[in-house]
Amino acid sequence: MIRRYQEQRSSDSEDNLDETNGDSLQQNEADETASGESESGEEEAGDDITRKLKGRQYKMLQLPEWQFENTKDSVEPNDLTVTHINQTHDLLRAKHMAAARADEQTSEEWLNNHSVNDMKLTMQDLVTKGKALRPQTDKTTGEVQQHLSFDAKDINEFEYRLHMAIEMYTKRIKWMLNGSKRIFGLIKGNNVAVAMDCSEANCGFGRMGAFQESLIHLIDEQLAQKNKIYLMSFGTEAHTCWPQPRDVNCRIVDEAKAFVGNLQPSGGCNLLKAMKQIMKLKEIDSILLLLGSVPDQSSDILCDYVRQMGIGKDMPLHTVTYDCSNHLTNMTLRNLANESGGRYHCYMSSSEEQIYTGSDISLLLKEIKNAQQIINKIKEMRKGMMGNALISIQNEISMEVAKLPSSRFLPRPPGHTGPLHLENTSKFQPKSSAEWLIQNGLKGKHLDLYQVLSPNAYSYKEEFIPVIRKTVQSQVNEKAMSQFHWQDGTMRNVHVDLTQMFEYQKHLGAQVKLYEKRIDWLSSASRRIWGTIVEENVVILVDLSVCSSNYLVHIQHSLRLLMEQQLGTKAYFNIISFGSTARKWQPTMIQATPANLQLAWQHVLEMQCAGSRNFMDALRLAVQNEEEQKHNIDVEGVYLLTSGIPDQPEDLTMSYVEESVAGRGIKLHTILFNIDDYETNGLLPGRWANITKTAECLRNLAHCSGARFHWFRETGVIEDDDIKLIMSEIDKAINFSQKCAILVDSVKRKYNYKDKWSGAYLEECTPLPLSQPTRFKALPAPELKHTALSLARMQIAEKNSEQTTEADLLWKPRPSSAGQNGFNKEYTPKPPRVSRPCSAKDPMQRVKSSYKKTADLRSTAEKTAKKYSAVTKGISVALLPDREEILTSKEWLRLYSLSKLKLDLNKLVSGPECRHTEKTVKTLGKNVTAKYCSIFPSVNIKGSIRHLQLLPHELSAYETEASKVLKRYLKRLQWLLSGSRRIFSTIIHRKVAILIDTSGSMMPHMEELKKELASLIWNQLFKLQARFNLIRFSGTCDKWQDEIVDATEMNCHDAVHWSSRLVASGNTCTLDAVDRAFEDESVEAIYLLTDGKPDHSTSMVLREVAKMNEDRNISVNTISFNCEDSTANNFLKMLAVETGGRYHRVLKDFNVDRFAHKLLTEGFKDTEYPHLPAFEGDDLRLLGNEIALARKFISDSRTYRHNASENEWLYNKKSSPSKISSCLMNGHK
Repeated sequence: MIRRYQEQRSSDSEDNLDETNGDSLQQNEADETASGESESGEEEAGDDITRKLKGRQYKMLQLPEWQFENTKDSVEPNDLTVTHINQTHDLLRAKHMAAARADEQTSEEWLNNHSVNDMKLTMQDLVTKGKALRPQTDKTTGEVQQHLSFDAKDINEFEYRLHMAIEMYTKRIKWMLNGSKRIFGLIKGNNVAVAMDCSEANCGFGRMGAFQESLIHLIDEQLAQKNKIYLMSFGTEAHTCWPQPRDVNCRIVDEAKAFVGNLQPSGGCNLLKAMKQIMKLKEIDSILLLLGSVPDQSSDILCDYVRQMGIGKDMPLHTVTYDCSNHLTNMTLRNLANESGGRYHCYMSSSEEQIYTGSDISLLLKEIKNAQQIINKIKEMRKGMMGNALISIQNEISMEVAKLPSSRFLPRPPGHTGPLHLENTSKFQPKSSAEWLIQNGLKGKHLDLYQVLSPNAYSYKEEFIPVIRKTVQSQVNEKAMSQFHWQDGTMRNVHVDLTQMFEYQKHLGAQVKLYEKRIDWLSSASRRIWGTIVEENVVILVDLSVCSSNYLVHIQHSLRLLMEQQLGTKAYFNIISFGSTARKWQPTMIQATPANLQLAWQHVLEMQCAGSRNFMDALRLAVQNEEEQKHNIDVEGVYLLTSGIPDQPEDLTMSYVEESVAGRGIKLHTILFNIDDYETNGLLPGRWANITKTAECLRNLAHCSGARFHWFRETGVIEDDDIKLIMSEIDKAINFSQKCAILVDSVKRKYNYKDKWSGAYLEECTPLPLSQPTRFKALPAPELKHTALSLARMQIAEKNSEQTTEADLLWKPRPSSAGQNGFNKEYTPKPPRVSRPCSAKDPMQRVKSSYKKTADLRSTAEKTAKKYSAVTKGISVALLPDREEILTSKEWLRLYSLSKLKLDLNKLVSGPECRHTEKTVKTLGKNVTAKYCSIFPSVNIKGSIRHLQLLPHELSAYETEASKVLKRYLKRLQWLLSGSRRIFSTIIHRKVAILIDTSGSMMPHMEELKKELASLIWNQLFKLQARFNLIRFSGTCDKWQDEIVDATEMNCHDAVHWSSRLVASGNTCTLDAVDRAFEDESVEAIYLLTDGKPDHSTSMVLREVAKMNEDRNISVNTISFNCEDSTANNFLKMLAVETGGRYHRVLKDFNVDRFAHKLLTEGFKDTEYPHLPAFEGDDLRLLGNEIALARKFISDSRTYRHNASENEWLYNKKSSPSKISSCLMNGHK
């Protein structure tokens, strides 16, 4: 439109110019004609000129007069509508430029228009806004200092633009982490080829499903928008979806999804073969390379191939590391991307930090860092200095306003400064939940289930009867009553009165409703902030440290609610505020009258925050007051409102609290106000801890004096001791209700009460619903287990009984006592139907075939075996954590070894020894010979023949559990050999010194060592938040720091920079390095990395280290780095053993991922293949031995199960049930 307007203006100007030129030409011709005439025509010419002048004057008189428009209320035009002198030049320059979409640009392209430099937000741009003043001389040094003056408006505007730029970069990063861009990054190009790693290492171990789902998401979100796509999967061999790139349409997208859905793991990772095939494509302008495992070829070979094939082509590689923790994969893909001019992206499901190492996001983070540095420079400028130059900022806020406290600018609720509105000041004193539950708890209300059932509960009894020489058990009550676990762990027979249980359930429901009302009352009004004030004489301690400045109004309002609602009912009170120093409102406690409360509120309004948290000074003022003791006014309760941990150490504070309140009955109640927005760049207290440790410290302070802990935030109560007690009582009521329902169900199952007790009456006798925070799972009454001898006798009696007498079929009614407390006397339930026992002999048994005899023998033997198996050792369920714990293998296996998990096969199958001897059986009073051992399968356990006490299905269950444990061991082994743990093992100490050998023999390995040191610092020391120091030793020793320092981000960067400048040269002064490490008194452990023997004698080094370590007890953990000298390795082992440390040796050629994959693929069939190397390091050796033992146990279990299946000991025709039972009774001893 602007261009059309300019053309119209130019055309109008040309028309006006033509008219003017025409008039001029006509005028010239007239002049020439007039000059060529004779003198006689001069008069006529003069008349003509006069006539023309009169005509022109007439035309000028016809023009309208100029009118002045009213511009009083007009609005200035927008800057974009004002025509600039360079407008035409700018329009012509931008004529051939096209605007690019931000969602299609890489970070590098996007930053071409949005970087700090392009937006003119650099430090140089800021300096140009200042004015140079006369230089000044420093009075102390005499140096001349430059003096610059800035306008405050310019500084504020510049800082605002920087903050807006940081926000823009942050939004860009969040956009880069959405959808498929989080996993694969932003895919550039219109014709894209995708190469997917489908090796066993990447797609095995249950990773295939997640990989396919991510690829389908990529196709739907990004690849479907391209012009052409080409898909390839590669393992050992490469497989393509189409022979050539295909135009994207709905059908092609569906074929791509089907191709992804049919992916299968195949062999290794032959990346070079895939690259040879994909680099030959002609219609491709971008290649997406997805890798989740280490490629078969080295990084140098792949980079050389890409460099040679990329000559003359513009085909960038977009490389993506998919959930792979191996540093070789990351390094290879980054090199390939840099070599081809592409981009690198890293995705790790378990590590959020790795995602930010990609090319796109790292560029944005770099811009944010640059902008933040300039903001920090502006903060220095506001203090008057920028480097060595003096800075003056004009038109700043006046000094008077700056002197006001920040709390003056905080928003206040309506009526905040007005007088208190005191509520009912009656002398009603509330109780704590512990005191309240004495009268209103379940025991106080006689609603404890054991109290209700105790009159009708009878203990189980077992006595020896000398006459029959047998032990007799109480069986009548067991059949007539219900069994119930008592609170002392015993089993009792209980008579259940359904009417009583129904009434009991109703009372429990009413009691739970009362408890819920109590919780609502505790969570309302000022009790939500302070809890319940239960003492008569109280002192309020208020934390007014500088960290609470932004919450001063909240603190004041909390005190207002407390004085209005609770302090009016107290006898005496006082308020003590504390920061760096403590300040009393009154010298002693005064009476809680309305007038005194109003005066206290005026004092609260004058409170200001300053200093740290000197809690002990405030507590001393509260509990040590001689004036109060003279007037017999004793402090009963102290209530501490704070938002952080005290300045003094926790042990010192707790000791003082215990000594102060001992024998005086004073209770220190702590209230924690949760503050979420600490300013890390602002003022911090003398001691700081996270909210969890702060809560733990304050909880311990309260509990050591027998008081209560209360934790709240603006949204509500987080933790309160009073509420916890009520919730515990509710859980107990629900537990009793569930047990009551179990008892009622047992009665309903034992007796058929559908006639009398059916209907809504039994339906109402249902348990209470489970509370939301606590779930209780009722356990059924366990069955009484018999011994193997008793089972055998019962089996013999069953086989010998030929008929059932009439007396045996008669039903025995319940005892009279049960009828009195149980059901109505008019109701007599029908006796249970007793069928003919299965053990009774058939009169026609003699004429039946021998096949029938064999079947009966088998059924009897199977039944006997099942009963006998009930007393064997069960297979426990293995429970191992999925998350790796930072422990040594010795400590980890102490918790999760096969023996600890009760999966030791030797112990499970070890029965009594098989001896063909005669032995006396006391219960039978005669000698019994083990004649039928052949019917039992026997196994060789450590050279001893023993009976196999596990059945085939139990052995199968054992193999399942052992396989699960073995898989977890393999995962632990992979973790131990990943990242920096492969070189340095696991760092378990928090105060360590790392000793690094930089002798001349380390020269070939220095680059690898530097990378591993950087990985150690970030992946272990930084995450562990350890304190550490680095010591380099060769011919001399050099420390990074004088003593160990915290693993902060700045220190870690400095340590990595220091280690990157290490140079290998000289000898190996190991003893000097250890001596330098022992100089630091804070060191708890030393990690020594070396590749050979020390310069001194090994025995001398061991002797000197033992002398140094006599009083320190520091463990020296040794690391053998690329050392093949057995003498040196033995020295390192001895040094670790004598100091209580661990020995670790780096493995070169062992690929743990490949080993685990092969082992899982084979299904643990072979104990030898794949072969696990003999580890020399302590952690790897212990775990490797446990893996080998698990493989052996699984193999042995399969052998035992196969032998037991083939053994016909249950189907031997020569055996009889009586012989089997006899064998079971004697136990083959």
